[in-house]
Amino acid sequence: METLQQDEQAEIQEPVIEGQAGEEEKINWRRFGLDILETLLLALILFFAINGISARVRVDGFSMRPTLEDGEFVLVSKLSYLFGSTQRGDIIVFHFPMNPQEELIKRVIGLPGDHIRVSAGNVYVNEQKLTEPYIAATPSYSGEWIVAEGELFVLGDNRNNSNDSKDWGLLPFKNVVGKAVLIYWPPPLWDVIQHPQLIVQTPSN
Repeated sequence: METLQQDEQAEIQEPVIEGQAGEEEKINWRRFGLDILETLLLALILFFAINGISARVRVDGFSMRPTLEDGEFVLVSKLSYLFGSTQRGDIIVFHFPMNPQEELIKRVIGLPGDHIRVSAGNVYVNEQKLTEPYIAATPSYSGEWIVAEGELFVLGDNRNNSNDSKDWGLLPFKNVVGKAVLIYWPPPLWDVIQHPQLIVQTPSN
């Protein structure tokens, strides 16, 4: 009698519900699909957020030697000039005025109102000679420029092998993408980009 009761209890405890396994399988696939969708949505949000505050640029050419080398990848902050102003000495990425589809990277030398003069291998801002230990060689050209409102004067660190403001003129500030902050590739050359402040007197009005 005792054995019979145990068998009956076992049968009662393990009922077979028709279609239950199929429903559970549908629920699991639905949950899996929702997880994939949430992951993709999060990835898209992160992608647009990161691209909204930064850019990644490949250095193409030798115009910024010795500071930056051909083939290096640079991280650019798009927020730098939303919360601060451009400074002389900043290395910036911008849309080339002659071809907005092309991006260049140069150093800011002159701000609005500045008088730039290149003479006898030296660069002068408001008649103050700049000390520039970061350049490849002293400039072999000469010229004078007045930086207009809303524009910048930019030069490559490889002064004699750079397509910059001496060639095509002033850079509209609206073309600026952001400030170069980090060399992140290749890994052996990883480094924070230095922006020495070029201390010069602002011209009096």
